[in-house]
Amino acid sequence: MNKKTQPITRRQSIQAAAAGTAAVFAAPAIVRGQNLNDKIRVAIVGMGGRAKAHAESLVELEKESTSGVSLAGICDCDEAKLKSAETVWTERSGHKIQTYDDMRRVLDDPSIDAVTFATPNHWHSLNVIWGCQAGKDVYVEKPGSHNISEGRKMVQAARKYNRIVQHGTQCRSSPNIVEGIDKLHQGVIGDVYFARGIAYKIRGDLGKHAPRPVPEGLDWNAWCGPAPVHEFSNFQHRRWHWIWDYGNGEIGNQGVHQMDILRWGLKLDTHPVQVSSVGSNYMQEKVHQSSAETPGVLSTSLKWADGRMIEFAVRDWYTNAEAGFRDKYPFVQKDFPVGTIFLGTEGTMIIPDYSSYYTFLGRNREPGPSAFEEGSPISNLPHFRNWALAVRARNPEFLSAEIEQGHHSAALCHLANIAYRVDRTLHFDPEKETFKDDPQADRLLTRPARGAFTVPDVV
Repeated sequence: MNKKTQPITRRQSIQAAAAGTAAVFAAPAIVRGQNLNDKIRVAIVGMGGRAKAHAESLVELEKESTSGVSLAGICDCDEAKLKSAETVWTERSGHKIQTYDDMRRVLDDPSIDAVTFATPNHWHSLNVIWGCQAGKDVYVEKPGSHNISEGRKMVQAARKYNRIVQHGTQCRSSPNIVEGIDKLHQGVIGDVYFARGIAYKIRGDLGKHAPRPVPEGLDWNAWCGPAPVHEFSNFQHRRWHWIWDYGNGEIGNQGVHQMDILRWGLKLDTHPVQVSSVGSNYMQEKVHQSSAETPGVLSTSLKWADGRMIEFAVRDWYTNAEAGFRDKYPFVQKDFPVGTIFLGTEGTMIIPDYSSYYTFLGRNREPGPSAFEEGSPISNLPHFRNWALAVRARNPEFLSAEIEQGHHSAALCHLANIAYRVDRTLHFDPEKETFKDDPQADRLLTRPARGAFTVPDVV
């Protein structure tokens, strides 16, 4: 076999992405008739929140001769946001960027090869499905789905249309965390018998729903997309994470990163069979009188068929830390304890941020192998670089966070929320992706159709 065409491992692809080289992908590849010795022209859909990280990463990749990426377009249904982003990213990139006010125009444009989606959660699965159907490769923010049924359909779309789809759980592209998980799998703390994740973030008063006219230049119908169209308010528009129709609460916002690490560390590639969640929205309902719907305090246990378990905890107000998170090992947001804990027969491992790990061995907790990066940065650029290399190679196995991994991690968050909402322990069938003899819980696996924005039954 020619050296240039030898298959490489997923780990080698991550190492290549971290090093900023595409040498391992020397053979040319074709995307919809385009030879990828040319630039991969990428458009970003949704110019709020995470879009800045998307654009910064793509602009940095443009400077790398091996990445072959160009930030070619941006899209938003909010005219003011779109104009502002056009000014900023034209200046930052040093070249003209095409603007679109409807993502369907992006998907219809044959000059666009790939799309990144930084839209709210309720759009993510339909984003992926439409992107794959249009022949685009896709990068989608976490969680990849708003609900479990739609998550499975985005995986089906990636397979059917042979698309390269990366999920925005960036820890999978952190060289330090990859090293830590490798050591965990090699037995650095012995047999792992339990794992726990936390996301403790002070959220304050999230506000109330106070209807007002839709701002000029905002297409509110398009913003709502596959979700119900509620009367516009700043709360509906800005606090969507905490509304069931649009978001998935803190466990789906921050917790999906830690859920993904827990699954990865325990090699959990199936769904759990049992889930229970207890929680409340005490601070928002009783203290702030906010309109937030999702729980501010949530404690979840998930159990797999082989007996393995994980726990996850969410808190939204003042709290102690755990395992040194925040106080000794700061998160990227310094005031918040966030991270994962693995307990083994010979020690423990913690991953307190997006770019480090620490081990403690034996009864005396002697420091073991560790790696960290100052400032605990998010691995945005390595994750986008990994995606670009996989697109060029035309091989989804090179992805750090291929979309089915994203589906399984997002599903843990959805299962936790469903158990909270029905207020009882649930039994789940991992193969059918339905609950056992529980129509009430099954109804929360999907959502009603909404005209042109309906997620299709058959992708």
